[in-house]
Amino acid sequence: MPNYDYDLFVIGAGSAGVRAARIAANHGAKVAVAEEYRVGGTCVIRGCVPKKLFVYASHFSDDFEDAAGFGWTVGESKFDWKTLVSNKDKEIDRLNGIYIRNLDKAGVEILDSRATLKGAHTVHLAGLGKDVTAERILVAVGATPFLPDIPGIEHAITSNEAFHLETLPKRIVVVGGGYIAVEFAGIFNGLGVETMQLYRGPLFMRGFDDDLRELLAEEMEKKGVDLRMNSDIASIEKKDGELHLTLCNGDVIRTDAVMYATGRNPNTKGLGLEEAGVKLGMAGEVVVDDYSKSSVDNIYAVGDVTDRANLTPVAIREGHAFADTVYGGKDVKVDHSIIPTAIFSQPEMGTVGLTEAQARDRYDEVDIYKTAFRALKNTLSGSQERTFMKLVVDAKSDKVVGVHIMGPASGEVIQAVGIAVTLGATKAQFDMTIAVHPTAAEELVTLKEKWQAPVIKAAD
Repeated sequence: MPNYDYDLFVIGAGSAGVRAARIAANHGAKVAVAEEYRVGGTCVIRGCVPKKLFVYASHFSDDFEDAAGFGWTVGESKFDWKTLVSNKDKEIDRLNGIYIRNLDKAGVEILDSRATLKGAHTVHLAGLGKDVTAERILVAVGATPFLPDIPGIEHAITSNEAFHLETLPKRIVVVGGGYIAVEFAGIFNGLGVETMQLYRGPLFMRGFDDDLRELLAEEMEKKGVDLRMNSDIASIEKKDGELHLTLCNGDVIRTDAVMYATGRNPNTKGLGLEEAGVKLGMAGEVVVDDYSKSSVDNIYAVGDVTDRANLTPVAIREGHAFADTVYGGKDVKVDHSIIPTAIFSQPEMGTVGLTEAQARDRYDEVDIYKTAFRALKNTLSGSQERTFMKLVVDAKSDKVVGVHIMGPASGEVIQAVGIAVTLGATKAQFDMTIAVHPTAAEELVTLKEKWQAPVIKAAD
């Protein structure tokens, strides 16, 4: 039997890699993990966590304004970007330390180096100038921001750089229509930056429920974000201390910064995967089976590098399932069919299950329950922001197959609702649940009337 340096070698110490390494080590495996940047990965270092901190910061402008309706007199406010960035960095350092301590406690060896494959069982550590061997290799290197090949793209930033800007720009253009784009448009707008968002399609947040997409666009525009759909940039030119963005229709926009949030690509380039016989997909993703095994029996991959469901909690679940299956004697598959998720846009959104369009494609008959209203807080604050709730129900089984909400704390609400949807709760079971009053979430268990699409009569 071959004698390897490690039972498991993990390439990448992000959320998925760290979880897999720790659980495998707890099951008795000899584990090493290689990371070329910082332990914690995209989510902790330059993604979900710092982004949420920035979202919190951007809400205060609305909070100060809302306070007046409740009798508070708020004095002159002033925002300091450098203070936010510095405090954010301190928190990231703290979390980075926790991740390192957890790996050490589990007995995982941490190697500060870029790692690439030299074969099915051999890993080259560029930073250390040596090779090591492992019975199994787990690839957990995540994804990297995509930038289009257009003139002047070197002047653009991505979310990676947005967390470390020396100064806050007075004007910014955010390009893209997914999570990251709408979240950063809200962040910059809330911090007082003149913000424009460009999206090449007719309506952003493709793949989400259409009601959410339309209402979010309306609310963002009310908050001052300049949304430009069916727009894209042809070239970027730095001129007279500002950026000139020439759009595909010939229009020119002047701004101080342009941030691209147009998707992320699996970070597999230069890893040696294909040379080791690992099959990659069209986008460079590692093709895996239900147990995260690649086309090579001893090489596995989890997280965004597989391009299955690119969310940190999913990546963590995949890493845990891999370790439990391979080293814990269990048979664990990750169910990707029902994934609760939050979008920290402004207003915030939460969603789980099927959209209305998806449900109508899948089921013979679908019942829709929905409502939009001003939350209680907004009656005194004067804010016109609306909260939205929607239930998508398979009429035959009465099962709630989708829940879509928009409003404050939607991410918190959808986590609890996701349990019910995952367990297959019916509309009748939602109805029999006693409402918590006064809350916005009570609408989820008090919606009684089915929504009917308006009838449009033909012209005479």
